Amino acid sequence: MRRRFNVVIPKDDGGVEVHPMKEWLRQHPEKIPSGMDTKENTSHQLRNNLNRLGWKVQETDTEVRLIPPDSESVTEIVKVLGGADDEVEEDESPIFRLEYQLRDFLAENIQTITLNGKKLKLFIDSTGRDGIEYPTAVGMIDILAVDEEEAFYVFELKRGRGSDKVVGQVTRYMGWVSDTIGKGKEVNGVIVAKTIGDRLRYSASVVPKVYLFEYQVEFHLKEANAING
Repeated sequence: MRRRFNVVIPKDDGGVEVHPMKEWLRQHPEKIPSGMDTKENTSHQLRNNLNRLGWKVQETDTEVRLIPPDSESVTEIVKVLGGADDEVEEDESPIFRLEYQLRDFLAENIQTITLNGKKLKLFIDSTGRDGIEYPTAVGMIDILAVDEEEAFYVFELKRGRGSDKVVGQVTRYMGWVSDTIGKGKEVNGVIVAKTIGDRLRYSASVVPKVYLFEYQVEFHLKEANAING
């Protein structure tokens, strides 16, 4: 099941208007990012470029919401449409502001990740579809990877604090992979969050082949005053 991409417009009366993203952009061509085309570019590419222009993004299991940059707050939208799946605890440490940023970063650097002593790479199926937001009959897998022995790794990502319900999500996807494209092969689950709480640790401790990771964001400055001659 693919996620729907919708433009969400707050109304003065406290409600919202919801429009399919590409259809809304065709009706408002002045809002299409420069160099982009609703027929040539994917929804993900349009979403990324709108976000760079200041559009706010909310993500759930079934929907990606694009909110215009001049909207006062997304709080009322959450009240009307329901919140995203992330459970985030505010702290002073840096986090990825949007879950897709964490997903894209991990996907681009998947070959640097080692699990069980093996290097990973994105799964690519027989149609050429890669493992980023891989569609299944039970939901969308954030990242689906394999190692050199063709064992599968199902990644479930939370940009903030991971709750224990994420164990159910990742095992649901693991079950689908085991019964379909990964039949007869080893299937592992990988949960990545900014913070892993004790409830999640206890829940995952009795589930074989589910691994927990906390990510860290580091920022460094390097002097660049010298002129290379």
